[in-house]
Amino acid sequence: MGNPSGEPPEPEDDAERRRRERDTEPIPRVRPDDGPEFGVGSDHGAGASYADGPDLVDEYGEPRRAGTRGWVRDPDDGPEISEEELAGLRVDASGMPLGPRRVLPLEDEPTALVARYLFPTERYRGEWKRHKISLAVPLLIGLVATFVLGYLAGWLAGEGGGTLTTLSVLVWLAIMGWVAWKVADWYFDRFILTNKRVMVVNGIITRQVAMMPLLRVTDMKYEQSPLGRALNYGTFVLESAGQDQALREIKYLPNPNELYLRVVEEMYEPQAVEARLGKEAEEASADDGA
Repeated sequence: MGNPSGEPPEPEDDAERRRRERDTEPIPRVRPDDGPEFGVGSDHGAGASYADGPDLVDEYGEPRRAGTRGWVRDPDDGPEISEEELAGLRVDASGMPLGPRRVLPLEDEPTALVARYLFPTERYRGEWKRHKISLAVPLLIGLVATFVLGYLAGWLAGEGGGTLTTLSVLVWLAIMGWVAWKVADWYFDRFILTNKRVMVVNGIITRQVAMMPLLRVTDMKYEQSPLGRALNYGTFVLESAGQDQALREIKYLPNPNELYLRVVEEMYEPQAVEARLGKEAEEASADDGA
C-alpha cells in the first residue's frame, strides 16, 4: 500500500545508508595463516581493529570458528598447556618453583637386597643409592693410572725392561680391582626409609646395617655445597635423643630436598602419606579397570 498521506518518502541520508550497508555486510572468513584482519571499526571510526578471531579448521580441513560446534584446534598452533603445568613452570627470583610441590611416586616393593632387613609390620617407603659423584675419586684414579702406567709399560717394553713392565701391569690391575670394588660397594650401599625408621645398608663381604627410629629423631637437616646444588646431591645430618648414634651423617644422597620432605612428612604427617598412597592405589585400580 502507498503512503496514506500521498506524500513521497523523504530521501534517505547518505551517511545513514552507508552505515546500514556496512552493518549488514557479511564478515569474511579468515584462515589461520592469513593473520589478523584490519578494517574500520563499527563504533570507533576509522582505524585498525581486529576481527572476531581467525577460523580454525576441522578434521576435514574445513574452516570452523572457535567456540562453534565441531571446532578442532589447528595442530600448527602448538601444544596446549594447562594452568597446572604453567604453575609448575613459574619460579621466583631465587629460581625456586612457585607452584605446588610435586611428590615423586613412592615405590611399591623393596628390592631383594633391602627386603631381608624389613619386619612384616613396617611399611616400606623407598630406597636410594648414593649419588654417582661419590665415585668421582676412584674413577679419576683409575683413569690416571691407566694413562700413566700404560705409557710407563710401553716405554719399559721398548727399553727391554721385562720385569718392570710386568710389575707396572700388575700395579695397574690392582688399581683397577680397587676401582671395581668401590663401584660394587656403591651399588650395594642403600639409604632406606620406612614408616618406622631410617636405615643405611652397605658392605659387600661384611654387611653393615645402621638404623635410627623416626621417633628418636630430634633434629634433621641437609647440607648442599655449590657443587651439590649444581648436581643435586647433599649430606643429611640426623640428631637423636640418645647419646650413642649409629646413624648421624649420610653423604651424597640424591635429590636431598625431596628426600628431606619425605622424611619430615613421615615423621609429622603420616596420615597424609597414607592418604596419598590410598589415592594412588585407587587411581591405579581405576586405570586397570578402564
